[in-house]
Amino acid sequence: MALFSRRPKKPAEPSGDAVDTPADATAADATAAGDAPAAQATADATGEVDAAAAPSVSISVSSYGGLGAAPAPARPDADRAPAADAEPPATLPRMGGREWMHTAPEQTETIPGLRDNALLRDALGRVGDAPASQALLDVARQLMQGHVFLRVKGDARTLLAEGKPLPLGVANLGDRVFALAFSSGAALQASLKADGDADTSAMGQPVLTVLQHVFASNYDGIVLDPASTPSRAVLPAELLKRAVEQADPELTVKTLLAAERTPEISAQVADALTRVPLWVAAGLAEGGVPGLAEGRTPDGSRFLEVYSHPLEVAVMGRGDNAVPITAVQLAKALRSDDAITGVVVDPAGPWIRLTRDELAPVLALGQ
Repeated sequence: MALFSRRPKKPAEPSGDAVDTPADATAADATAAGDAPAAQATADATGEVDAAAAPSVSISVSSYGGLGAAPAPARPDADRAPAADAEPPATLPRMGGREWMHTAPEQTETIPGLRDNALLRDALGRVGDAPASQALLDVARQLMQGHVFLRVKGDARTLLAEGKPLPLGVANLGDRVFALAFSSGAALQASLKADGDADTSAMGQPVLTVLQHVFASNYDGIVLDPASTPSRAVLPAELLKRAVEQADPELTVKTLLAAERTPEISAQVADALTRVPLWVAAGLAEGGVPGLAEGRTPDGSRFLEVYSHPLEVAVMGRGDNAVPITAVQLAKALRSDDAITGVVVDPAGPWIRLTRDELAPVLALGQ
């Protein structure tokens, strides 16, 4: 088990691999999922899910000027919400001009032996392609799977063998102190090149392990890929704490969708849906009727949108509210409308579409 050094009560002098955030960085608040539902929902409220009355989640984020370079001017279609009937893979919605991914990118090792977190790396690479708040949400949601790398002052293996704490690199922004984390070997190399401190080592850790250490040590958040401007991000502790509180402790669905698509993946995701926290996107359908968002294919098939985390709803950029739903409620909603062909899980990607036959474990609940 890794041993971490706790943050001192007063910020210490930066270690050799610390990175200072630019002094002109400013805080910018943006509401990613507002209280007023948007008009992109297409399905009527069904079963036991009351889209109008159920408690919803609105996520407000602060960028702290931590998205690298200033965001590029928005293109005319950059802030446009996806069409109401847009659903992968037929009519693919976009965020900042990019298409949602069906599967995760191929795994890479830019440093031999260190497997990159490809989803997080690519999300950071898209910073600047969308409004700052949207880019931050995209990074935050992709952080909720896999691992990140840490830079440790000295030799991590020796320090662990001696039972000593691991001094992590930090970044100072005024009186705030942020832990450094990296998505890939390339980002680690960029950090080493930037500060020239060769007396450091790298270690990969599950993301939730790192975040729990950040909270326990009272860091103000994390800086991801600090030397990779503009492909870097500052995630404040407030956002991270809320994201962890609302997440499945095992990050089951997100982990499955990030993995290789084997023949067993559909059954594994369907089984996970019976026991993990789930969310739906609630908004207003035509005529102002509250409903749940769904996708439709060209042949008219309807798929209810289901999400593994409220961040997955917020990043769609439609202003929908994230509403929690139990597996039993999902089963009743599907049984109440035979025209719903199945579900699409995490439409912002990586996503998977499950038919009613594949959802048999879910549909069997509550009968």
